[in-house]
Amino acid sequence: MALIALAADKGSPGVTTAAVALAAVWPRRVLLAETDPAGGDLVYRSAAAHGGPLNPNTGMLSIAATARRGLVPDQLWDHVQPLSGGLDVLVGLGIAEQATGLAGLWPTLGRAFASLADSPDAPADVIADCGRVSGDTPALELFPHAALVLLVSRTEPEALARVRDRAAALSSKLHGGPRGAAALATPLIGVLLITDPGSSAKLVNQVNDMLVHAQTGARVLGTLADDPAGADQLAGRRRGRLDKSLLVRSARKVTADLYQQYGAAWTVPAQQPHHQAQSPSQPHPQQGAQTGQGTQTGQGAHTGQPQQGQYAQQPQQPQQSYQPEPQQPQQSYESQPPQQPYPTPQHPQPGPGGQGHLGAGR
Repeated sequence: MALIALAADKGSPGVTTAAVALAAVWPRRVLLAETDPAGGDLVYRSAAAHGGPLNPNTGMLSIAATARRGLVPDQLWDHVQPLSGGLDVLVGLGIAEQATGLAGLWPTLGRAFASLADSPDAPADVIADCGRVSGDTPALELFPHAALVLLVSRTEPEALARVRDRAAALSSKLHGGPRGAAALATPLIGVLLITDPGSSAKLVNQVNDMLVHAQTGARVLGTLADDPAGADQLAGRRRGRLDKSLLVRSARKVTADLYQQYGAAWTVPAQQPHHQAQSPSQPHPQQGAQTGQGTQTGQGAHTGQPQQGQYAQQPQQPQQSYQPEPQQPQQSYESQPPQQPYPTPQHPQPGPGGQGHLGAGR
């Protein structure tokens, strides 16, 4: 299992929405951590599992005092709250000024997030919403402990130029210099594009050519649909079949692609040191891979927040339909093929993980 850090260079391309969407369909147990030093958004946009608001004092703010005395990975669960729908979240800071309370603790948090994968009691992947990153943001201190850094970007020319330059700067900082097209290192640096589904395939090739030419060492690892209606459903501001949204369908494809290519490397036996998680034998994202199907279950009664995902072990089998009633046993997404440009592969392969866990940590 792994720490996946999502970040952006400038503007608001939708890092938080992307992080929630990926976590909602993640194939294994996952903890969503709001680690943006400028403050989190979920406390304002999402309801807790009990139907009321999330507690802004339980999360990154409460963990600051604990981490100064040392932080065992399993202690993270003491600061977690479940969203309506069951997704475990470590609520972010309220305002940027509170980030001073975490000064010097970011590497400790990074190690704890990465080591949560090896927890004997409650192992989990961690998806960290790091917000906007610049040369001096403390969230950068999480990146050396990540298996993957995903830079989220929209597709305007200036946004693509910035993500290219940010990827090059991160490669220099984390890897000691520009990296060639075949390089694979920890952390892997990837780009997640927020785009119109109708033009994504051609655009991915163009952006990859740009990243290769600039020797950034980064590749486009997926695209999320620019789907405002789906984003509103995910945030609980709009009702509807969330599983039918282009946002969720594209998030399922991204997670399936990531696990097809890197899932085996992120699954580390308990006796193996965590730093061996990245296997040099794993294919580079430029090589591509067949994709499986991720599924998502459940829906919150108050906000429409989905529960954590359940990876389809046999994607070729028909799946039961999504049930919004929270009292029903969890059901998986319908398996009808997503609309273009997210086609179901002709030879899907199941991912290596198990099933996601619902509800809060212990």
